[in-house]
Amino acid sequence: MLIGLTYDLKDDYLKAGFSKEDTAEFDSEEVIQGLEGAIGALGHRTERIGNIRHLTKRLVRGDTWDLVFNIAEGLRGFGREAQVPCLLDAYDIPYTFSDPLVLALTLHKGMTKRVIRDLGIPTPDFRVIETRGDAERADLPLPLFAKPVAEGTGKGINAASKISRREDVAPVCSGLLKRFNQPVLLETFLPGREFTVGIAGTGENAAVIGVMEVLLRQEAEQDVYSFLNKERFEDLVEYRLVEDEESKRAEEVALASWRGLGCRDGGRVDLRSDGHGMPNFIEVNPLAGLHPVHSDLPILCYLAGITYQELIEMILESAEGRLQSQKPPSTAARSA
Repeated sequence: MLIGLTYDLKDDYLKAGFSKEDTAEFDSEEVIQGLEGAIGALGHRTERIGNIRHLTKRLVRGDTWDLVFNIAEGLRGFGREAQVPCLLDAYDIPYTFSDPLVLALTLHKGMTKRVIRDLGIPTPDFRVIETRGDAERADLPLPLFAKPVAEGTGKGINAASKISRREDVAPVCSGLLKRFNQPVLLETFLPGREFTVGIAGTGENAAVIGVMEVLLRQEAEQDVYSFLNKERFEDLVEYRLVEDEESKRAEEVALASWRGLGCRDGGRVDLRSDGHGMPNFIEVNPLAGLHPVHSDLPILCYLAGITYQELIEMILESAEGRLQSQKPPSTAARSA
């Protein structure tokens, strides 16, 4: 197969004047090279496409691919991760990972938690804060946790994110509203263990790769898997693959969340346990980072004895399964 690669390259945006924080979720050249190596070793050809602007030009020119391996995060708006899949759907080009509906939904943590709650899956009580007044009226018990509603990679999360005093709720939320120009997710802080669960596959074929516990070292910002802790994970974080009763409950919650939200091919579900040892859904990443060394999902796979190439193979096999089950449209439909 000829597999196109869509992505947002960090260096391109840094050269254009964006900050390190602005580009935190974008990919480095090492990620693209890693994907090219893994996909090539599986017998496929790859072709770099790049970001949505590059993809648009290629589509207008009439270019096409058997499959697109999509890791483009997008730049602006709640639908930014859905933009590339929307274009590929319009041009009837198959791609890896979730569809536009799922990617738009799951980027907004508040909307995602509403669906999770409706599914009966445990998740901390929460409020979506859009104004300082919303924060002042928030009636959740302390301690609380505040973060931007639609960011990843720990953006906007630091030691101040855990709020233990009522008088700090409004200032912390106001600061995030101003800094990120988006609502804030304010939720009950859970005191238990923190897990990330790796999942490969789609629907009933989805399966847990492993459960990784995130342990913060003494020098780390405590109680928060923050932007700083993620940036300096070699020094501040210990990752441990776990298999115990609590991690088994984490598997069940993660898999129910993945299937309930309609996520595809591969990604992560993040959980934190309450005071009774019950893992709760925190958020899902259906477009998980794929840096061979630094990203949580490849780290989890390494601990589980799964190579980077094997991870990419599992993702491709899931996407190819959809290709085989879909009948090609008629010639008339293609020319419409």
